[in-house]
Amino acid sequence: MSDTTRTRRDRTHWLYLSVIVAVVAGVLVGWLAPGAAQSFAPLGTIFVNLIKMMIAPVIFCTIVLGIGSVRAAATVGKVGGLAIGYFLVMSTIALGIGLVVGNLLQPGAGLNIATSAKAGHNLADTAHSAGGTWEFVQNIVPSTLLSSLTTGNVLQALFVALLVGFAVQAMGTTGEPILRGVALLQKLVFRILVMILWLAPIGAFGAIANVVGKTGLDAVAKLGTLMLAFYLTCVVFVFGVLGLLLWSVSRVSIFKLVRYLAREYLLIVATSSSESALPRLIAKMDHMGVERTTVGVVVPTGYSFNLDGTAIYLTMASLFIAEAMGKPLSIGEQLGLLVFMIIASKGAAGVTGAGLATLAGGLQSHRPELLDGVGLIVGIDRFMSEARALTNFSGNAVATVLIGTWTKTVDVDRVREVLDRKLPFDERTMVDDDHGTPAQAQESEAKDLVQA
Repeated sequence: MSDTTRTRRDRTHWLYLSVIVAVVAGVLVGWLAPGAAQSFAPLGTIFVNLIKMMIAPVIFCTIVLGIGSVRAAATVGKVGGLAIGYFLVMSTIALGIGLVVGNLLQPGAGLNIATSAKAGHNLADTAHSAGGTWEFVQNIVPSTLLSSLTTGNVLQALFVALLVGFAVQAMGTTGEPILRGVALLQKLVFRILVMILWLAPIGAFGAIANVVGKTGLDAVAKLGTLMLAFYLTCVVFVFGVLGLLLWSVSRVSIFKLVRYLAREYLLIVATSSSESALPRLIAKMDHMGVERTTVGVVVPTGYSFNLDGTAIYLTMASLFIAEAMGKPLSIGEQLGLLVFMIIASKGAAGVTGAGLATLAGGLQSHRPELLDGVGLIVGIDRFMSEARALTNFSGNAVATVLIGTWTKTVDVDRVREVLDRKLPFDERTMVDDDHGTPAQAQESEAKDLVQA
């Protein structure tokens, strides 16, 4: 039976190899036939929409199962509060790193481009239409209980799942049939997700071909300095800052964690969206040994509040535009912009193109004359979004392990076994029958009470 399982699991390697081939093919088609390449854009859009379709059900099942199997409601509140505090601190650090690197490298200096596309005003309107931080918080509450699972709003799904989870928890043994039903629903959801992922090569080809067809290779090369600086900064942040923090707190190697999540990184590169890997991150963190309660709260919340890559991008892009237009920002303006970005990046988290929209909103509030400069980087924003998404994803993965360590909701021995490849992830089902189940969680909790 193990041989059969191994054979079936190995087939998924062909899927991710085909994604690489599709990306290369998309670049070639976009370069050689830009007109035809742009017609393939719907392929990428459809694939990303299919992934987003599954996010709310995955979050709902994970959180209900996690909370419903934990008797102490305070545990969830502790995890959530610690997560929000950690996300605010790390976002601030990421913004500060972006300012430091931007000032040191000055990638836009010497360009002296005073005119650009008028894309900034449209993007600023998009940012304002998001409604700001208070409306963002207000929209967390859905219009109906079921609409939270159909609107595509991650935080609405999180909110309703928390309510259902606590309700089932309060029902005690009466709620166990509900938990079993949700567990079966979770298996169904992940099966559908696995089927969708086999369409990744088609989606990757359409998305990459469209981008290269629109911008061309020359347009990307002209802004290569900014791209390179941003990519290097993200690498230093992930392997330096996050890696050091992960090792000092949890004694987990960032290199092993990145290797464990390699397929998710490839999926993000293909789609330029960290959301495409959200369901798999939840499944893999659960498999790695972090309790479902922690995973279910930290990962979805992090996707709206823990945007480390976006934070770095906002500050570096602001400095680049100001320098390129010959109107650099003073230190005071940079600090004021940093405070604005800390708040605005949370308020625009659910907006499509949130990076550009928040950037435009920040420039308009501080230096309106720089707003049109946003058009300078629109052409390469898609390429920079790769690093943004990868960094955001890495930050959320690390946060899950760290908060699991601080709240003692992670199985350290299992983490080591999984990262050492002794307990491989089941690509066919993406669900562990023998890990994190309600029965096992209650048994573990009972043992703790006896020991106490």
